[in-house]
Amino acid sequence: MTLPRPHRFDLLMAFLGFACGLLLWSFGLYTTGDRVFDQRWATLIPLAVMASMVALRRTMPLTALNVGTLAIVGDQFTNGNLVTVLMFTDVVYAAVVYGQPASARRIPYTTGLITVAVTVGFLVWWQNAVALLIGVITGMVSFMPAMTGAVVRNHREAAEAARLRAEQTALLAEMDRAQAVVAERARMARELHDMVANRLSAIAIHSTAALSLDEPATTRQALTVIRENSVAGLSEMRRLIGILRDSSGDAEPAASPTLAGLDALVNQSAVNAEPSGLVLVLDDTRKDPAGLPAPVELAAYRIVQESLTNALKHAAPGEVRVTLGQDPGALWVRVTSPYGERPGPTAPGSGAGLVGMRERVALLDGVFEAGAVTDGEGRKRWRVRAELPVGANDEERT
Repeated sequence: MTLPRPHRFDLLMAFLGFACGLLLWSFGLYTTGDRVFDQRWATLIPLAVMASMVALRRTMPLTALNVGTLAIVGDQFTNGNLVTVLMFTDVVYAAVVYGQPASARRIPYTTGLITVAVTVGFLVWWQNAVALLIGVITGMVSFMPAMTGAVVRNHREAAEAARLRAEQTALLAEMDRAQAVVAERARMARELHDMVANRLSAIAIHSTAALSLDEPATTRQALTVIRENSVAGLSEMRRLIGILRDSSGDAEPAASPTLAGLDALVNQSAVNAEPSGLVLVLDDTRKDPAGLPAPVELAAYRIVQESLTNALKHAAPGEVRVTLGQDPGALWVRVTSPYGERPGPTAPGSGAGLVGMRERVALLDGVFEAGAVTDGEGRKRWRVRAELPVGANDEERT
């Protein structure tokens, strides 16, 4: 197993510590005298060992502390070197700051108990005030560095936790922003499609009819419808642009359409659908048309509008029926149109209309169905059906 390389700063501290200790030793400056090993060279052994442990203070903090403790104990049997003691305090500090969490929690308690035990032991042995001085020195060498390391480690961990929380908050904010952008783009796409598709489909169909039929009356009627739809579509586009711009200076945007405007919508669509052989019928079976939440009315209006646009593009000649009804807690919308091949001009479709209707209903927690069905007379029809809740949840969404 390859041992971790010591940090360059730790190597520099170890070299400077050993050099300073060697300088004190050369001048004969010791911490005490008359010890078991009073030879001058004996003081250098704990000094060299402690300097080596300083080099390992960051990469192997617990090993450095254990070996450093043996070195400081051995230093007490020599004449002693002040630098050895100072380097030991750094080893204790580093063991708490860089060691494992369990060791970092245990070392301050252990050094505290050692300080108390040394003080009590010398008090019992010497029975004078010098024992208290020994206890203070022991605490300064072991307990105080450990407590300083614990404070520094706690501050670092708190700062790291705060940094992680800030990063998580920023990430969540970015995710919320991205989701808001996606939702707003989807809403804008639905509004743009619903507001303009009906007009452009009528323009495409009537322009095709005007180009394919060489009848002045038919051409004039088609051009009239084209002009009306282009002007109305341009007006709706301007209103939408005014909503999207930050400060357009235009008049306030028009209010959202409601079910009260279905008569006008069906009448306009009937004019556009007349050349295609379509007859539009509105059947409102609601007993109390008032009191619906604004999101529900807007969704129902847009569903009818898009369904009529699809009928204008694809439906075979026949009756297109729009039916509104209301049950306790729900408004339902049903649009049926003839299903099959149609003669004459058609307009291309992209499928975005069905996607938009489904999204509108899903936002209100409703039910949406669209597909071919067979009526009671065995005829194939295309049916769009939406059920929109009108309970307390919808009122809260307004």
